[in-house]
Amino acid sequence: MKLIIDLFLTFMKIGLFTFGGGYAMISMIESICVEKKKWISHDEMMNITVIAESTPGPIAINCATFVGYQQAGLIGSSIATLGIVLPSFFVIFIISMFLDNFLEITIIAHAFKGIKLAVGILILDAAVTMINKMPKKIFPKIIMICSFAAMLLINLFSWSFSTISLMLIAAAVSLSASVISGSPKQKGGAKK
Repeated sequence: MKLIIDLFLTFMKIGLFTFGGGYAMISMIESICVEKKKWISHDEMMNITVIAESTPGPIAINCATFVGYQQAGLIGSSIATLGIVLPSFFVIFIISMFLDNFLEITIIAHAFKGIKLAVGILILDAAVTMINKMPKKIFPKIIMICSFAAMLLINLFSWSFSTISLMLIAAAVSLSASVISGSPKQKGGAKK
C-alpha cells in the first residue's frame, strides 16, 4: 500500500509542477524515477520514452503507466496514470469555470511566454541527459541531437509539424545509413 501511495503522490507532483506537456516532463520523470527513487534504470527510461512516443496518447501518461506497471502491476499503472492526470484536469477545470478569456489577460499571456521558454530548456535538459548516457557511437548521437533540436524549435516557435513525421524521418535516415554501411555479420543462427 505504501508503494501505491508513493506512486500516486510522485506522479501527482510531476503532473502538478511540470508545464509544457510530455517532453518537458521527461526530464522530471527521469530525475525522480531513475535517479531518486531508482524504480527504473536509465536504459528502461530511454526505451519507455521511445515506446511512449510511438504509441497513442500523451508521452507523460504512457511513461507513468509503464513505471506504475513495473512497480505494482495493473493497480500501480492505474494509480500512476491517475496521479499524473488529475492535476491537469483540475487546473483546466478551474480555469474553465472562472475565466472565459484566460489567455487574453496580459499578465497571463506574458507568463505563458516565459513558461514556453522554460519548457524548451526542460526539453533540452532531457536531450542532454539522454545523449550523455547513450553508447559512445557517433551516428545515433547525431540523429538524437538533430531530433531534439528539431523538437525544441518546433515547440519554441509553435510550428505545425508532427512528431510522428520527425520520428519517421529519423527512422528512415538510420535505416538508410544501416543499408549503405552494410549490415554487420550475423552471429549464430542458420548458416547458408
